[in-house]
Amino acid sequence: SALPRMSHQETWKVQHEKLHVRHRGHEAMHAEMVLILIATLVVAQIVLVQWKQRHCRSYNMVTLLQMWVVPLYFIIRLYWWRFLSTWGMFSVITSYVIFRATRKPLSCRTPRMVYKWFLLIYKLSYAVGVVGYLAIMFTMFGFNVFFRIKAEDSMDVGVIMLFYGLYYGVMGRDFAEICSDYMASTIGYYSMGGMPSRSLGDDICAVCGQKIFVDVDEEGIIEDTYQLSCNHIFHEFCIRGWCIVGKKQTCPYCNEKVDLKRMMSNPWERTHVLYGQLLDWLRYLVAWQPIIIGVVHGINFTLGLE
Repeated sequence: SALPRMSHQETWKVQHEKLHVRHRGHEAMHAEMVLILIATLVVAQIVLVQWKQRHCRSYNMVTLLQMWVVPLYFIIRLYWWRFLSTWGMFSVITSYVIFRATRKPLSCRTPRMVYKWFLLIYKLSYAVGVVGYLAIMFTMFGFNVFFRIKAEDSMDVGVIMLFYGLYYGVMGRDFAEICSDYMASTIGYYSMGGMPSRSLGDDICAVCGQKIFVDVDEEGIIEDTYQLSCNHIFHEFCIRGWCIVGKKQTCPYCNEKVDLKRMMSNPWERTHVLYGQLLDWLRYLVAWQPIIIGVVHGINFTLGLE
């Protein structure tokens, strides 16, 4: 039984030696390739930051489109059929939700439906991501041995779940933001100039335009009523959707800055803000990193570096 194990190790050593022989004397070429990689990464970072600052809307749209399409290339090339099924289901339902959110006139039920869908995606992606992270930690500390699970199996499950959680978390947030912008302008309570284009009643929620039945001081059965520092009141579900899911930090009615710390007194909810920052980093990784690496390969190929 020791023979195949030894032969496997020897094969690996032989391949390693061959690699060294093949690359001997190529140190200058390798240094050049590393410099090209670093230079491209720096230039790409500067270009992306400038683009984001000057034309934020077009940057977000292109990034979102790439986030949606780039994985499709890897799905087909690497036969990730399980990911394709979840990707297809998410795409179909989200397309319908966006279709409903961009209709004019807007149905009074649409805002709540939009936020319910994206809040569900957000919570599911958060839970799946946390479970994936715990599975990776579980493997790294060697707990898989107690359950007789192979390290590579539990690590695979952890990495896949973490990727699913982060990927759909990013997609959900970005699509929710697009829907938020469309609905805010369609509902008609806030305009690009910042002045409300319609007066708001004392018992009307400015996110969904529906009546509020629970007082601010009362505890609701399904949801509470929230009052922001500007004194405008909202359904809890609507304002949480607006601020956390839709990434808005202003009042939907008067455009005044919202104090998110007051809204998120629960420390567990503050982790959602950190999670949001992690998703922003992943967006760059999935959408732009493959393109930057492609550019680096193109430069290397043009200069005859291998």
